[in-house]
Amino acid sequence: MRPRLPATWTGLAFALAGIVILMGIITGEALYPEVYTTHDNEISDLGATRPPDSVWFQPSRGIFNATMIASGVLLGVGGLGVLSLRRSRAAAIAMIAMGLGVFGVGVFPGEHEAIHPLMALTAFVAGGVSAVLAYRVVDGPFRFVSAGLGCVTLVALAFGMFGADTAAFEELGDGGVERWIAYPTVLWMLAFGGYLMAQGADARSKWSPS
Repeated sequence: MRPRLPATWTGLAFALAGIVILMGIITGEALYPEVYTTHDNEISDLGATRPPDSVWFQPSRGIFNATMIASGVLLGVGGLGVLSLRRSRAAAIAMIAMGLGVFGVGVFPGEHEAIHPLMALTAFVAGGVSAVLAYRVVDGPFRFVSAGLGCVTLVALAFGMFGADTAAFEELGDGGVERWIAYPTVLWMLAFGGYLMAQGADARSKWSPS
């Protein structure tokens, strides 16, 4: 009998999540009808700026919120797939938590003062931890790439929370610092997804008739 290949579909979910997030943010930024810069504006400003006096603009708001909801679902599916691989329960739980955080960012945009920051923090922390713990899921040199990307996210998050008075923070701006937190995790999603799909393809070739 041919084995089930959960790695293929799990990898596809992570790769699609990374693609959706990256292209959704780019599209939302390009269509933003007011001045929007990666230095001054946080990513979530595409959905709505922080209160008080929270503002949002279409079509960027709809694009961003739909992007986060769709990618959150994909990441949750991917996390469940990793759980089925039985390689690291802790990594799978972190990935599912990341999906929940990303989903929550889309459901509760920036005007939700109490919930949105909690969802964003969950996504950021769980994203960095997921990449670090994926060290136990993958093999070869990618283990170090995965852990390294996760560490970049977590270090940037700590800098964003406690380094606001530094010259480096001033140079990068709120938007630049947040992108140093978010984009390493997005790059990890793409790489991790590609790795798992390759694993699934390798398993299929071993069980295919010669």
